[in-house]
Amino acid sequence: GVLRKPVRLRYAFIRAHQAIWPVRLMCHVLDIHPSGYYAWVQHPDCHQERRRKYLLGRIKQFWLESGGVYGYRKIYSDLRDDGESCGINLVHRLMKQEGLKSQRGYRKPRSRGGSENIVAANKLARAFNPTEPNKSWVTDITYIKTHEGWLYLAVVIDLFSRRVIGWSMKNRITKELALDALLMAICVARQSIKYSFIQTKEVNIPAMTGTTFCRNMT
Repeated sequence: GVLRKPVRLRYAFIRAHQAIWPVRLMCHVLDIHPSGYYAWVQHPDCHQERRRKYLLGRIKQFWLESGGVYGYRKIYSDLRDDGESCGINLVHRLMKQEGLKSQRGYRKPRSRGGSENIVAANKLARAFNPTEPNKSWVTDITYIKTHEGWLYLAVVIDLFSRRVIGWSMKNRITKELALDALLMAICVARQSIKYSFIQTKEVNIPAMTGTTFCRNMT
């Protein structure tokens, strides 16, 4: 029905039938404010431009929230879910005019598993509830998608407090990525304590480097 049509089409319906029914009655039935209708009658092009700018702003909002990877179909779906009245062709046209398109080519980086002979022994043995701080730390590396590519984040967590006490971020997985996070954790701890570590297989750091570093810190 007309009630589900975009606002500008409801305005046009009222203007086409104003000789039959009172304008205010039609505005009430079609859920339109009379002042909005009269403003459209005086400046229909200005209203359409305001509507276009408003809709474009919503499109940019959803596109940015998606990380710039959504195309017009998913943006249209988000707009409809949010209660906006618009057509998919209009969304496509506005996004094309503004150069907004789905960005492809992002591939999740492959995990770089280390060889079995360089994986550290599991000294923690699933003892995940230490009784004092700085007794057991765990580390991991994850990746984060950005507009400039993938970033790798290394973190060190104290199992006692469950807090991140060291972190480092780089655009490649290197030994410095892990060691910088570990150095930050040591500076935060400010203690000379014997630490236990879990080395996940995704962290491909030369074993001799990590062993030498830990030996020098004890």
